[in-house]
Amino acid sequence: MEEILAPAEVPGDAELDASLRPRTLQEFVGQPRVSEQLALVLAGAKGRGEPPDHLLFSGPPGLGKTSLANIVAAEMGADLRTTSGPALERPGDLAAILTNLEPGDVLFVDEIHRLGRQVEEILYPAMEDFCLDIVVGKGPGARAIRLPLPPFTLVGATTRTGLITSPLRDRFGFAARLDFYGEADLAAILARSAGILGVSLDDDGAGEVARRSRGTPRIANRLLKRVRDYAEVRADGRVTGPLARRALELFDVDERGLDKLDRWVLEVLCRNFGGGPVGRSTLAVAVGEEPDTVEDVVEPFLIQLGLLARTPRGRVATEGAYAHLGLAPPAQDPTLFPG
Repeated sequence: MEEILAPAEVPGDAELDASLRPRTLQEFVGQPRVSEQLALVLAGAKGRGEPPDHLLFSGPPGLGKTSLANIVAAEMGADLRTTSGPALERPGDLAAILTNLEPGDVLFVDEIHRLGRQVEEILYPAMEDFCLDIVVGKGPGARAIRLPLPPFTLVGATTRTGLITSPLRDRFGFAARLDFYGEADLAAILARSAGILGVSLDDDGAGEVARRSRGTPRIANRLLKRVRDYAEVRADGRVTGPLARRALELFDVDERGLDKLDRWVLEVLCRNFGGGPVGRSTLAVAVGEEPDTVEDVVEPFLIQLGLLARTPRGRVATEGAYAHLGLAPPAQDPTLFPG
């Protein structure tokens, strides 16, 4: 049973974020197919007394890839070593980590698609043969030495599966893609988080926060913390449906989960460019953001909701976007969506 912390015992944000992560597969809510598959992989490895195959988790940010890496280590009773693709700039950086692993350790590499080519090549023999190939000396006197490594499990996480090279992707024994969560699963996650945070959250409040969480547990937990602030400062501390609505409106999160930047992109597209088509860079300049931010952060959610479309000629606002903004849509140009 989760212990509810008294106000004086509440730790800092970093500790709180860690405490909200599920620790076992039984605590992990959602992704039932992935959970079932992963449970079989781990149970099989335990039965054979060996580390699990290397694992690759992909999907949008905030869906639980890091949590699953922690769960794998906990379920196997192993230590978790954590790093990220951008942090491994040179082959020596990865070699230093690999040579310090203990038998059975779990090495978690976040954003693994951002590994440099030379660093990635160090991983190939390490993943396949549990060995490290190094070259000693230079010129004609150089020689290759193969150092043995203890058996370990590499867990990779990526938001961009297409950027992982085929040689690296093929070396993972199990790959799973995490999908966006439904409202019922998010409400269950929020109920667990509320118990840990010591927040009084009723079903209507949980449903209201879940609906505005973009199908993402990380966002749901973040919104819950802001609703908690509102409830403690401007109410009696209880989070109900009406209170959650008032709090999220104050923090510029509308009933479909769009934030200020999302709506600004839609408004500029609809009002300034007549609904499009307009290029990514032009749209980004118009809202004062980097093109990558618009493409990777804003557009996926708008496309998921059917409010924006990417066409060969550029970005186009759908009729749903006009309806959401309360605007009248222009006459549709049939050439925007060639069939």
